[in-house]
Amino acid sequence: MPARRSKSEKKGGEKQLRRDPYDVLGLSRNCTDQEIKSAYRKMALKYHPDKNANDPVAADMFKEVTFSYNILSHPEKRRQYDAAGFEAVDAESKELELDLSSLGAVNTVFAALFSKLGVPIKTTVSATVLEEALNGRVSVVPLILGQAMSRKVEKQCAHFYSVTIAEEEARSGLVCRVESSNKSKFKLLYFDQDHNIGLSLALQEDSRKTGKLTTAGMYFLGFPVYRLDQTVNSMAQAKDPESAFFKKLDGFQPCEVTELEAGTHVFAIYGDNFFKSVNYTIKVVCAAHFTQEKEDLRSIEAEILTKRAELAKFETEYREVLSQFSEMTSRYAQEMQSIEELLKQRNEIHAAYTIAAPMKRSSSKNKSGRNSLEKTAAREEEEEEEEEESSRRNRNRKTGGACEKSVRMKKRWYKLQLKAHKKKHF
Repeated sequence: MPARRSKSEKKGGEKQLRRDPYDVLGLSRNCTDQEIKSAYRKMALKYHPDKNANDPVAADMFKEVTFSYNILSHPEKRRQYDAAGFEAVDAESKELELDLSSLGAVNTVFAALFSKLGVPIKTTVSATVLEEALNGRVSVVPLILGQAMSRKVEKQCAHFYSVTIAEEEARSGLVCRVESSNKSKFKLLYFDQDHNIGLSLALQEDSRKTGKLTTAGMYFLGFPVYRLDQTVNSMAQAKDPESAFFKKLDGFQPCEVTELEAGTHVFAIYGDNFFKSVNYTIKVVCAAHFTQEKEDLRSIEAEILTKRAELAKFETEYREVLSQFSEMTSRYAQEMQSIEELLKQRNEIHAAYTIAAPMKRSSSKNKSGRNSLEKTAAREEEEEEEEEESSRRNRNRKTGGACEKSVRMKKRWYKLQLKAHKKKHF
């Protein structure tokens, strides 16, 4: 398959082409998940920085191998790549697996800091541990079924355990669970035994927080048991929680191994902390006495798969309704703004009646009002005077004759007196 140029590379003008992930790992397009993991482990060991110090070519190959594995090991991203190539893969948000043992002290500090801040950092098992297991140079401790063992493993180190089961126990199923009370990070590993007596990593389960404990488990029950890779959607959750909700179950994928054959099987606990060791308890049990739990697990996982399919349909409906809702909210904002503007103009008109100029007009009206009141009072006084004059006239009419008679009498008496006085004088 020819190399494909990613969309970001076209925009950036980069000349370097990415190689097909299948070609990088030397796989066919119909390869299985187990073949992908095996090819990645071999090439990662070959080009690991621990074994190729100061070799830039090996460093580039290690990055390319890791990038290719990150695409093909994720079912959804593999499907997207098969359909549309690198353009369908969001390379910028892809989480790379880091081997903490290959990081310097400063880089480890930064990685731990980002992890504390909630930035998901997916780590891989140290290449040194994998190489020692592959070469058969690890110490394996026998573990009895049903009995727990508690120990402490140092950071970037591993404890190996072997469990031997009979035919009946293999048919009933096997469960391996690990718990840590101090909420430490660790990995539960399962190894296949190679023909050269070496151990090859087959399964890996990262611990997750469940209440006050940190746990990890592997279930070999004779039917497909699913695992939930919570790191698949962690970056999307930080960037877009809404889209992350619809992809929440994308990491729900079946384990590659569903049952174990009779014989000896090897598990390991890998300390995945940045700086400190991990206290843990491991226990392997036969599932013969957990018949109801097996049925419950099968039933609940079937419901989760149904829910995952429903989410895809629901997302389409949700996006349509959300688009309509966005239009309505946009119109709501416009209508609200229009109403506020009209009310503002109305308030301005109301305010125009209370500015300085209209107040002068209002005071002149008050003056004219006072003048009219004064005029009214004057008219009332005139009317009262007229009434008094009228009443006086009426009284005069009644008493007018007597007054005139008395006046005449006075005049006569006066005249008589005058006449008499004159006569006496002469």
